[in-house]
Amino acid sequence: MATVQLFTQFPCQTRFSTSPNSKSISKPPILVPISSLTRRRPVFSIRGIAVSRADFKVRATDTGERGSALLAAEEAIEDVEETERLKRSLADSLYGTDRGLNASSETRAEIGDLITQLESKNPTPAPTEALFLLNGKWILAYTSFVNLFPLLSRGIVPLIKVDEISQTIDSENFTVQNSVRFAGPLGTNSISTNAKFEIRSPKRVQIKFEQGVIGTPQLTDSIEIPEYVEVLGQKIDLNPIRGLLTSVQDTASSVARTISSQPPLKFSLPGDNAQSWLLTTYLDKDIRISRGDGGSVFVLIKEGSPLLNP
Repeated sequence: MATVQLFTQFPCQTRFSTSPNSKSISKPPILVPISSLTRRRPVFSIRGIAVSRADFKVRATDTGERGSALLAAEEAIEDVEETERLKRSLADSLYGTDRGLNASSETRAEIGDLITQLESKNPTPAPTEALFLLNGKWILAYTSFVNLFPLLSRGIVPLIKVDEISQTIDSENFTVQNSVRFAGPLGTNSISTNAKFEIRSPKRVQIKFEQGVIGTPQLTDSIEIPEYVEVLGQKIDLNPIRGLLTSVQDTASSVARTISSQPPLKFSLPGDNAQSWLLTTYLDKDIRISRGDGGSVFVLIKEGSPLLNP
């Protein structure tokens, strides 16, 4: 998003009345700085005019083109502020829902309403014509896609939980990678799918999945050995068996290094079922809202966005 330099004044006209016999004359507008009274807000450019409501106000009335531009600028600032408020409210509503798995019916209704409001304020009406915004890694924050819920609730094996679901878009090569990262007591692993996408409309892309990848497990190479453990209220000293535990730790470290050095396992995804489409209904530098071919909604937040830490 381009930044705009702040102008300290506008060349607009203001009329002042003098004596009854005198004619109206034009004088420069009176600008009253109020930056010391309110906190600074972003600067916007409307029709080539830089304007910030919190940095100044014009004590004048101009009904011409510049007056219309100032009014449009005021409305634009209010619209941007409302959009930012909605984004923060949505991020707050998503907190603790485990990507929608643990959301109550009331929370789902609230999230759905916020999504609809954001979609009505979409600043990027043609997302496929703004691929630079689509580019990068997006973290799944919420979905209504019920086929994901069994994965989120149980993972693959006991003690393994879904740590992150993400989608990485390479807009230069027209590729998409969907990835699920799992975390367990001994390390992490990931499963991903690689796909190509084609632009079908200003909002819609067709996705064809080509390859699946089971990542190499990243095992921890160290085990913390405490001085004691507590069982049924009794403390058990581990010092007498520390040598044995150290030997187990060395073995675990060796196994971890061996497994982590192996290449990932790749497999093809043939067939017509390996295709889907995605409709992007809201897009900016922080949030992407997409709707799938099954009617499901996905809310994704760009990696590095402050909205990931509500």
